Amino acid sequence: MKLRLASVVLAAVLAGCAQNPPSQNVSVSQAAQPLPSSAPAWQQGRTADQAASTLAPHAGRLTAVPAADIPLNTLKLPPGFRIELWASGMPGVRAMSRTESGKVYAGTRGIGRVYEITDNGGARTSRVLVDKLNQPAVTYHNGNLYVAAIDKVLRYDGIDRNPNVQPVDLTARFQLPVEQHHNWKYIAFGPDGKLYVPFGAPCNICMVQPGYAQIRRYDADGNNMEVVATGVRNTQGFAWHPVTREMWFTDHGRDWMGDDAPEDELNRLGRPGQFFGFPYCHANGIPDRDVKRDRACDGVTLPVTTTGPHAATMGIHFYTGSMFPPEYRNVAFVARKGSWNRTKKFGYDVVTVRANADGSNATITPFVTGFLDTQKDAFWGRPVYFLQMPDGSLLLSDEQMGAIYRISYAR
Repeated sequence: MKLRLASVVLAAVLAGCAQNPPSQNVSVSQAAQPLPSSAPAWQQGRTADQAASTLAPHAGRLTAVPAADIPLNTLKLPPGFRIELWASGMPGVRAMSRTESGKVYAGTRGIGRVYEITDNGGARTSRVLVDKLNQPAVTYHNGNLYVAAIDKVLRYDGIDRNPNVQPVDLTARFQLPVEQHHNWKYIAFGPDGKLYVPFGAPCNICMVQPGYAQIRRYDADGNNMEVVATGVRNTQGFAWHPVTREMWFTDHGRDWMGDDAPEDELNRLGRPGQFFGFPYCHANGIPDRDVKRDRACDGVTLPVTTTGPHAATMGIHFYTGSMFPPEYRNVAFVARKGSWNRTKKFGYDVVTVRANADGSNATITPFVTGFLDTQKDAFWGRPVYFLQMPDGSLLLSDEQMGAIYRISYAR
């Protein structure tokens, strides 16, 4: 049985990779070659003249930050909107999911924790549900909490009724690839009841092996894997359009190709099997410098819109509540965690993306600013993910501060 399952999975993975346009007439530069194991993965893709660059990823703040040290007064929103501290003291908090009783579960990256946050009315308390995982993400579905790390998938059945339930280990069913770079997770269930899981490229820029640079979907029990998108370098957020039920997802552009290119992307999956360009073609049709292919952008599904250079575009949420003004209905909220591979910082904000349901005529508008001081070129917060509450307010997580903010509107 195990051999048959492995064969089915391998065939599906290869079928997904076969959706990529043919790779003949491809040349790969020295900069796109693998690095020695002793070198940091983020340095891969640098040219010889970039070797002395001081640019490097920003260290996460993985200790609890006192609420009084979070300068919310610097944040700016459109008139009528308010942002306030909802919960704090959760280092590295990222994507959130809510149960029927109102508990919120949230994953992390560098610190390896899953938090359980309880709303006590006037205040929130949190505990660590599970620790020492490899960059876990969470989603809640049909009474069960799913936790996906790079090398593990766990399901906590009926956790809302039994907070101390022991997890079911589903890891073997998901056939997880071993490489870690860009393999940290964001997971969610789609309108089809399938669990969607990304598998990023294990490099900054390279020719990817089967099983990477793709988005897969599974049955809730981990069976019937299908590759739905390829050429996806590093998606860290997706959502389904409230009208079309089509998946929209963010994707990070590659590093070391200059301050302003290529930009991050917001993509729309119009049908399963589309190819989104990596490693040959980026953003709105920019051929790669180091992995060159004839007609690099032929067969590539271009983005709904680009979202800025090295912006680290993260979560996306289509607003469906009634608290915000009607013009925000079905509008996409997008969090940009902020750049590191750029001499002047960019992002560190929340924007809205207004577009037709088919993705045409997209426009980006600032919504929450002030995490970045542009005069000092310094940031204090890094917004990452959203959770819409029953009253129509939006929760926004801040990975750097280990905090969650509540955005509300009053006429």
